[in-house]
Amino acid sequence: MRLTRCLLLQTLKGFDKYAKFHPSPLSLEEMFLFGTKTGTEQSSFEFLRRELPVRLANIMMEMNQLPEPLLNVPSVTMVSNWYKKSFAEILSFENSDGKDLDTLSTFADTLVVIRNRHANVVETMAQGVMELKDRYGEENMDTLQYFLNRFFTSRISIRMLINQHALLYGSQLANHPRHIGCIDPKCNVLEVVKDAYANARFLCEQYYLTAPELELITHGKHDSEEDISIVYVPSHLYHMLFELFKNSLRAVVEHFPVDSTLPKLKVHVCKGKEDLTIKLCDQGGGIPYNNINKLFEYMYSTAPSPSCANSGSAPLAGYGYGLPLSRLYAQYFQGDLVVSSVDGFGTDAYIYLKVLSNEANECLPIYNKTSARMYESDVVVSDWTSSPKSPQNSRTFSTLSRTYQPRT
Repeated sequence: MRLTRCLLLQTLKGFDKYAKFHPSPLSLEEMFLFGTKTGTEQSSFEFLRRELPVRLANIMMEMNQLPEPLLNVPSVTMVSNWYKKSFAEILSFENSDGKDLDTLSTFADTLVVIRNRHANVVETMAQGVMELKDRYGEENMDTLQYFLNRFFTSRISIRMLINQHALLYGSQLANHPRHIGCIDPKCNVLEVVKDAYANARFLCEQYYLTAPELELITHGKHDSEEDISIVYVPSHLYHMLFELFKNSLRAVVEHFPVDSTLPKLKVHVCKGKEDLTIKLCDQGGGIPYNNINKLFEYMYSTAPSPSCANSGSAPLAGYGYGLPLSRLYAQYFQGDLVVSSVDGFGTDAYIYLKVLSNEANECLPIYNKTSARMYESDVVVSDWTSSPKSPQNSRTFSTLSRTYQPRT
């Protein structure tokens, strides 16, 4: 019992210590050069044993600021306990110098255990949000949206660092001999596009027995497909494209009558001096302008919720986390994901990536007074006049005239 209390006290002191620091963002170029030229297992250990506690402590501080009803939801409590346990495990290496091979091996194994522990964080947190909405409706949703964007970005960054160390120095082999950890120095964008489309099409044909064809168009002067390549993380790009393809395929199939000829999905790829842009165009009927921003709200989906009985195969749509997370993956390395639409015709989605790896810096949340203030108010007060559909404008003219009647 006394040993448990000592460990708990040590963890709390470590939490207070590391929460005061800001994360140190890295660029893709720095990660790539570290994996090929400048880095060693010991230097990676030295960096991670200090950086991971900072990133964990920062996001845990924000988690503690969440509304009490959400923190008490069992799924969210479970996620919180995972983070506390992982923080304590990393903290146990705080005073190690990394010169002992056994320490380095244990550290690499610990990182893999942490990564596996957090594998289902997205689904578990989604379950907690669903439970909260069922109990309390839309209350605190603006605060929750703010938190989830920062929470999942932090998760992406932590997994990125862990994967790099595990693939470079652990027992796990990289997916491709060319890869440096999980980074591909010559990520062939067109190959990833084709792979994501093929897998999304397979799902679409499973559900609808048909799917639109793909038309891939490149712009600019390129001698071969390999010229349209950048230093990037293929799994991140695949995630974005797969989600966009799933949405477009479903929209097109459902928009057109059965047995009709489906228009192709058009994907334009252009590598400029600063940006690599991927534009996906579909003719799936489009989205009303008022709903564009909702696409990036967690738990918003135009598809029916997937059935638990269908767990044998991946759902085509329905959870509402695909686009929000995809945009976070794009923004993580200073890119973006933007959606525009022509209601009644179709939707265009743009993925922007940095061509220069030294400009692809991590975009990380920082816990400070500004972020803490975002959790203090439960109600967001608008500083603009409301739209006609807003409840604030639901009062009749006669009510308003009585309200502002001059005194006699």
